[in-house]
Amino acid sequence: MRSSGVLMHITSLPSPYGIGTFGAEAEAFVDWLVNAGQKYWQILPLSPTGYGESPYQSFSTFAGNPLLIDLDDLVSGGLLKKTACDEAEYGADPKFVDFDKVYRSKMRLLNEAYASFSEDVGYLSFIQEEAEWLDDYALFMAIKEQYNLASWQTWEKDIRFRRIETVKKMREELAARINFWKFIQYTFMRQWLKLKRYANKNGIKIIGDLPIYVALDSADVWSNTDLFLLDVDCVPTKVAGVPPDFFSKTGQLWGNPLYNWERMKKENYLWWIKRVKKCAELYDVIRIDHFRAFDTYYAIDYNEKTAVNGKWEKGPRMDFFKAIDKELGKVNIIAEDLGEVFESVTELLKDSGFPGMKILQFGFNPENKDNDHLPHHYPYNSVVYTGTHDNSTIKGWYKSENSSTCRMFLNYLRPALFEGLNYAAFRALYQSRARLVVLPMQDILGLSDKARMNRPSTLGGNWIWRMKKGKNTRKTAQKLNRLTKIYFR
Repeated sequence: MRSSGVLMHITSLPSPYGIGTFGAEAEAFVDWLVNAGQKYWQILPLSPTGYGESPYQSFSTFAGNPLLIDLDDLVSGGLLKKTACDEAEYGADPKFVDFDKVYRSKMRLLNEAYASFSEDVGYLSFIQEEAEWLDDYALFMAIKEQYNLASWQTWEKDIRFRRIETVKKMREELAARINFWKFIQYTFMRQWLKLKRYANKNGIKIIGDLPIYVALDSADVWSNTDLFLLDVDCVPTKVAGVPPDFFSKTGQLWGNPLYNWERMKKENYLWWIKRVKKCAELYDVIRIDHFRAFDTYYAIDYNEKTAVNGKWEKGPRMDFFKAIDKELGKVNIIAEDLGEVFESVTELLKDSGFPGMKILQFGFNPENKDNDHLPHHYPYNSVVYTGTHDNSTIKGWYKSENSSTCRMFLNYLRPALFEGLNYAAFRALYQSRARLVVLPMQDILGLSDKARMNRPSTLGGNWIWRMKKGKNTRKTAQKLNRLTKIYFR
């Protein structure tokens, strides 16, 4: 059955506290999706943001971002005073997230909430059930506080290498802070699952995002160094990225440590199975970022300054997904298969049965050449977008492209009189055979590139866009709903 949805990260929702949260505005967005005739809400990773505020560079792949916690819920629970929340500083511009100010104010308030918190049955059950990852994560964050948030690779050797006696000593000395970080995760999970239940009850399924790699500065690597390609000093030997492509002439040097797939296979991919299982609890559908790395991944020497001189290496392929199926059964997965794709990647996608992705913007080019990203080529088993979080908005893209590409765009879409270019693009996607169409909220609102979420290979100014309160109007919902009815989505 063909359907449609909207891409809108939680941080981009309006709220009085400088950043989108799991609060009333999130439920209001679910209501808007229902009125717009949508069936899916796609979000970016919910994990704590690290370097550059990127949700793809997180301190833990299992943990949740404290900044997404709804303060009003804590006020209702008697853990915070409303005046304290209102008087804190979150940044001056409601159109963008000021991560520095939001982090300082919100972490102070969360510490106040923890001081008023009394352990209950829900909390005690949570920390017991999640202990396998939570104990290491909470310890990791408590130690990071001691080192002013410096990377674990700069810590003293005994704790960097997790000497048993040192770890035991730190758990005792930092018990109070460890419990604070556990409280944060309990609160995050309680609020997120409440929002997810609300969405599901209203017929909206959540598409979550699973980054292929984890950050070097993470509890994941610190507590599982044998599962990554590190030397004896725990320094990466090779790191992740992609070669020169549409986004960057020198490629993208992500810097994430690469997996020791040989070791992971010996353990039957246990760590990965736990990771996918966790995501399956959080989301209805999992979008696996950079799916192609399961077939072939790009390995770059750690001392390289760009991604130009990397080398393609073989990934675990179907052996990995068979292990997932055996342990977890059927998991709903979308494969992000964009970029340079070898024939073997196409074969892996076919063997897995997962839907791949198509991007409308990639269909148009100065040469006016036909390609797989044009709607008449979309197979049923695909998820299609005008653009993703890594792309320009449709309005920004059209403005920046050359005249030949724009002419191809107009000739192909044939916008009706007074029809915006964005809605002409939506119509083409909705008409296609693709099983799922997902539209970025920025394109639905017809925004310029000032609202772009991320510019790959750049640092600063990314992930900050927010929708102003009231912009997702009833009229906008009705226009989208009309398209879904016309094209039976």
